[in-house]
Amino acid sequence: MNWFFPEMPLARIAWLRRLVYAVVLLDVLVLTAFPIGHGDVPTELYKPLPFRELLHLPQPSPVYVQVLRVVIIVSALVAMSGRLPRLAGWVCAAGMLDWLSNAYSYSKINHDHFALVVALCVLPLVGRALVSDRRTSDSAGWTLRIIQVSVVATYFLAAVAKILDAGWGWASSAVLVWALTRRGSFLSEWLVDMPWLTYVFQWISFSAELLSPIMLWLRGRMLYAVVGFWLIFHASTYLLLSIHFLPTVVCLLAFLPLERLSELKRGRTAVPSENVVG
Repeated sequence: MNWFFPEMPLARIAWLRRLVYAVVLLDVLVLTAFPIGHGDVPTELYKPLPFRELLHLPQPSPVYVQVLRVVIIVSALVAMSGRLPRLAGWVCAAGMLDWLSNAYSYSKINHDHFALVVALCVLPLVGRALVSDRRTSDSAGWTLRIIQVSVVATYFLAAVAKILDAGWGWASSAVLVWALTRRGSFLSEWLVDMPWLTYVFQWISFSAELLSPIMLWLRGRMLYAVVGFWLIFHASTYLLLSIHFLPTVVCLLAFLPLERLSELKRGRTAVPSENVVG
């Protein structure tokens, strides 16, 4: 019970909400904006995910997707402001489930949004939380723990998928060389000429994915070091392959003491004692 419901600062929830809903806005406007075009896609190309079939969600029309995006944007802005955190949060969560299930009903499913969807579903459960809030709450702890578990699942299950699809030899394959030649940036040209180095990178990432559950029990500097590794990893994949994992990265911040940002904010706005007139 203590592991699943640790007492965690409400201020961390407040900061994480701001970051998560900011990514939602960026997602529907830029990163995953292609559902807008799906409104005009021929019916025979629409293969709804089981989630959409279970809820009897209709095939999106041009008006449907435009209205849905407006609903998501408005609810995300309201939730980000800290007002109506439950109502706005759940409207945003439902909207993003509709949006993303639409996005992935025409082709492959990107696993980078898994943690974000989980975060959107559990953040409203905490209720009101401000960045200036110094209280702790076990509901905040449970919410953060669930988000952390979803981040770890994203990494660990990626390794499991590699093993099921290609076996343990995935890390010694030429998959990274293939990716670099297909969609690599100008920064990746030097790496193609050193295939042995790609094997090193593959083994490092593969091993890190398999060991990712350890994050759930690490504390302090060791935890921050592992989070730093994943941040560097995602920055590298973006620079080399133009593949971003921003929805996962923002949820990765649930492992960090974001509440300290409130202390920095209070420190900057504090009035120096020598300037006080009294």
